[in-house]
Amino acid sequence: MHLLKSLDDLIYELMTWLVFYPVTFWRTITRPSAMMVYSDAELADREDKQYPDTLTPPLFLLVTLLLSHGVELAVVGQSSIVANDKGLAGLISDDTSLLILRLVIFSIFPLIMALRLVHKKRWKLTRDTLRAPFYAQCYPAGPFALVMGLGAMATQLQWDWTKIAGLALMIAAMLWYGILQSRWFAQELGISFLRGFWVASVGMVECVAVICVVAPLIA
Repeated sequence: MHLLKSLDDLIYELMTWLVFYPVTFWRTITRPSAMMVYSDAELADREDKQYPDTLTPPLFLLVTLLLSHGVELAVVGQSSIVANDKGLAGLISDDTSLLILRLVIFSIFPLIMALRLVHKKRWKLTRDTLRAPFYAQCYPAGPFALVMGLGAMATQLQWDWTKIAGLALMIAAMLWYGILQSRWFAQELGISFLRGFWVASVGMVECVAVICVVAPLIA
């Protein structure tokens, strides 16, 4: 009976994703700053009362990456990373491990931005102080990862215009994400937008630097 009840709960939870994922995605792209504030407020509730009408931020990021990966398989086909057996790429042997890799890469952005906020506020670095900003950052990281994935996918197609469109998509995603981070830091730290832009820019450079170190190892 316990097994059946667990199965019932799992099926129900998976089916609710079909409803609450689009809701979460729409709110995130239309009101990203409000969703970050919402995430902070929800973490203050009891665990069983948190995020009643949306997906939790890390789960939202994961499902968005899963969606992006599915589109890639349908349009481009199997990623060359899966077929590559050199270096650390040898560990990426199937779509599951590739999805986990992408989740780790795009989780770097929320992690570093959260670390910068904790540092700037001079909080003691603990799991509790890091959780709220990390969760808040996972919401905008979802659309950012999706558009970056679609842009990278477009550059792999054979037509010249799709390569240009893909680069334009990735640049637009970086600008959107950077402006959002600037506003977030300005609001959270009580500083001007320009100072928030500087803090966000340093964080973006750190994120790109980490990815640039990891990318050659699996290329």
